[in-house]
Amino acid sequence: MEILGSTFDDSVFEESRDKVFVPLPSYNAKFCEPEWFCETITAEDVLERQKCFKFRADLAYSRKQYQKALGDYSSCLALVQDENLTIRRDVMEGQARCFCYLGRRDQALEIIEKLRKEATNTCHLTCILNLELVIHHHFGGTEEEITALQHLICLHPYNPWHWKRLAEGYLTLLQSTASASSYSKLSHGDGLRGRGDCEGPSKLPNGTGHSSEGKGDLCLGQSCSTSACSAKHCIDEGAQAQSCDNVWLKACMCFIRARLTLRMLRFQQSSFVLQRSKKALLEVDDALQHLEIQEGTLQLITEVMGKDLVAEKMREDNQDGESLVGLCISDFDDRWYNRVRHTLLRSEDTPAE
Repeated sequence: MEILGSTFDDSVFEESRDKVFVPLPSYNAKFCEPEWFCETITAEDVLERQKCFKFRADLAYSRKQYQKALGDYSSCLALVQDENLTIRRDVMEGQARCFCYLGRRDQALEIIEKLRKEATNTCHLTCILNLELVIHHHFGGTEEEITALQHLICLHPYNPWHWKRLAEGYLTLLQSTASASSYSKLSHGDGLRGRGDCEGPSKLPNGTGHSSEGKGDLCLGQSCSTSACSAKHCIDEGAQAQSCDNVWLKACMCFIRARLTLRMLRFQQSSFVLQRSKKALLEVDDALQHLEIQEGTLQLITEVMGKDLVAEKMREDNQDGESLVGLCISDFDDRWYNRVRHTLLRSEDTPAE
């Protein structure tokens, strides 16, 4: 049929054929009793047995029955095929957590190392580092926890919570280092008090050190000024003072970075997420105040730590989910700390106008 120059197939205008409706078979949903997987496993299907062991293990773990959960995770892992990497990783992570809470640190870290070798993208590596962080925190390994956080930050440099937690880790390390070198104790609500080395107050570039006048009950300079102070004692305390200076500067640097990222991200947040960020900002400001960082140093560190902060990059981490092929986790000190310290050294060498 041709109408106004257009051609249509005649079948378009024919009456539609009668459709034959075929009734669908009734669907009978399977109803499972609560905790059905806790019954004796009689299924011969490997996948069904694997599921039962996995569900049992997860339930036991949620009830803090870690030894029982570990046994079920191990039974499940024995049934998982090597190519099923997703389930394999999930079960091995469960094993590592059980080892952790059973106090078996070495076994937990062995699984972490196996998982690290099997990681294929940055998401996998991030999960492994977070799990490693939990293990080190559980056993009080502050330095190991700091290392894991540094790796996480190299993968996700715009995550403010990693920066804040790293800064808090440095504060913990600073407290132990300061106590070992007769520094004033750092406690919640107290700042880093006055300090000195064998020749007087500790010197950091452009006022990064703190004045010890009128502050603190202990000063290394006092002990070194006596004739009883040996040269070796002075050298040891000087090295400890330098170590404290480095940790103090890293804590300041990380708190400043956390504040910068929190301020930029809060414009994209709302509800309880925004409230959490505001609370974190107050905590960071309070920590910087107690660290007694001078204004000039604060401005210099802020400038260095904020150079790579671009709103577009912070909306979505570009490394998230990328392949690990060709990816190298940069050394944390080379990427941030050394840049900050070199900037402070240059500012100290520059004569004031």
